Amino acid sequence: MPHWLTGVLTCLLILLNTLIGIGPMLILGIIKALVPHPASRRFCSRWIMWIAETWAELNKLIFALMTPTHWDIRCDTPLESNHSYLVISNHQSWVDIPALVQAFNRKTPYFKFFLKKELIWVPFLGLAFWALDYPFMKRYSKAHLAKHPEDAGKDLEITKRACEKFHSIPVTVVNYLEGTRFTPAKHAAQQSPYQHLLKPKSGGIAFVMAALGEQMKSLLDVTILYPEGKPPGFWALVSGRVERVVVDIRGLDVPTELFKGDYANDPQFRQQFQDWVNQLWQDKDRRLEQLRAERH
Repeated sequence: MPHWLTGVLTCLLILLNTLIGIGPMLILGIIKALVPHPASRRFCSRWIMWIAETWAELNKLIFALMTPTHWDIRCDTPLESNHSYLVISNHQSWVDIPALVQAFNRKTPYFKFFLKKELIWVPFLGLAFWALDYPFMKRYSKAHLAKHPEDAGKDLEITKRACEKFHSIPVTVVNYLEGTRFTPAKHAAQQSPYQHLLKPKSGGIAFVMAALGEQMKSLLDVTILYPEGKPPGFWALVSGRVERVVVDIRGLDVPTELFKGDYANDPQFRQQFQDWVNQLWQDKDRRLEQLRAERH
């Protein structure tokens, strides 16, 4: 079958799957928003999660039937569906998201991403993100913050408020520490000290850890590699032109003191936290180099 036809049919099947699930999810989302009773909200949240997990599982089946992609998933720690996790990952492509679905769906609680505010306007998916309580972030440029200093720290406050909703149910929170997709141009502009990564941002993960605390079982460090070279786009995936994706998962213990500091107001703690994140990123950079060496 030609690649373009594979892509069209795969997209139609994913769209059909989305249309079937979006109606019940939105009805439950509206009920959850209107009914103030905490138990009713938890009930709605659990069913919304179940719909999302079923949608993701059907998408995995669609990819298995329609595309030849081999998902090479490696994990050194047992995963449980009744504990909360914090996932950190490098970010190169839209294919990163299906890769995480392949790795974690129905093995850990359904994951939450921190999304750009503009994504709420994406047809169907934006409404689903809203029903799932995904936190929408609005990023401000340095030029904007110079003119409007009152907007500084708003992203971190949104992070804190979003995580407060996650206390009642297990959740997997996904954080792309680079804040954007890796490209050679961004890497050069940043003068990144890492060979395969952009500079990590520590503030978001610090607030997630402070808000969730020891509700998290552990931190899952995910390294995604596309062995064929340049990270593929979503169309390449759905049209069957991605041969293999490596998803390397490592469970890490987080020092207890990192859950309890004040990142915003304590410079000493902030430096300690940034040093810890930078060490994680140095290890990930070396891991990417090791995974790249495997293909040779």
